Amino acid sequence: MTNMHPLDQLTDLLAECTPRSFSSELLALRDALLQQYNGAVDAMLFYGSCLRSGDALDGLVDLYLVVDDYRNAYRKPLPALFNRLLAPNVYYLEVMVNGHRVRTKYAVISLQDLEHGTSPRWFHSYLWGRFSQPYGLLYSRNCETSLRVQRILAQAVLTFLTRVLPALPERLDSAAMWQQGLALSYQAELRVEKPERAIELYESWEDHFRAVTSLVMDDLPFNVKQEQDASRLLYHIRIPRHTRRLSRLSWQLRRFQGKLLSLLRLIKAAFTFQGGADYIIWKLERHTGVPIEATPGMRRHPLIYGWGLVWRLYRRGVFR
Repeated sequence: MTNMHPLDQLTDLLAECTPRSFSSELLALRDALLQQYNGAVDAMLFYGSCLRSGDALDGLVDLYLVVDDYRNAYRKPLPALFNRLLAPNVYYLEVMVNGHRVRTKYAVISLQDLEHGTSPRWFHSYLWGRFSQPYGLLYSRNCETSLRVQRILAQAVLTFLTRVLPALPERLDSAAMWQQGLALSYQAELRVEKPERAIELYESWEDHFRAVTSLVMDDLPFNVKQEQDASRLLYHIRIPRHTRRLSRLSWQLRRFQGKLLSLLRLIKAAFTFQGGADYIIWKLERHTGVPIEATPGMRRHPLIYGWGLVWRLYRRGVFR
């Protein structure tokens, strides 16, 4: 029986299974961003649909740039201020590799903000919900930074499970735990993903999620018993009623808070994200199948002309 702290055990597990070998397209994006941010990057994390498919040419590559300090990352004070007030900032970059255009949407966040946002002290799920999912480590400054990032990802998993389980049924397997938990975090934002998105994510990384769940369940602050039912392992989680009532209220508050924060991030993206209007339209069409027309005025001045479109899409149920 190991005497290791559960966070250390989970950190070791994630370090073993985190992808570290990448295609030439991803390495080209990595090198371009390292050059652009001139020594400010502590780590670079790769996630999303391109990680699941293994094809960097399939849509936009999703990256997180973890920087040491916002002032070091930017040459101008305004982006640093935006990033500090409401992380992350989101940007777009494309590079040519062997005649192919490789596109990325990357978010910039400081290592300190990432650590705070995945801790149990952080209320909203924006960061601990995202970083509880599998990531590839495309770059790290050194071994010490790599270990710190892996520990942050491990903490995100523990925070996620601690926050979602009181809002879920008492008896469930790892699939229901993660699919329903991820759906809760999606609802706490202006998300355009279909309800099946959480199911697809779990199925893509089923072995990962099952291993993580098996490792940490006994160390969560709940009374957990395991049951074998036919071909699946069930967890019977006893949580006091007052904790469950508080959890339901907390998730209602997160949904309200998250809609507001998502709206503010969209407004901020109009200043920080070159081609932001076209990206948002592409993202909406990709995830909903709803064709969207944008006027030239909306592309030039999304803050002025985009609100009518946002309201129409909300009324149609595109945003959840």
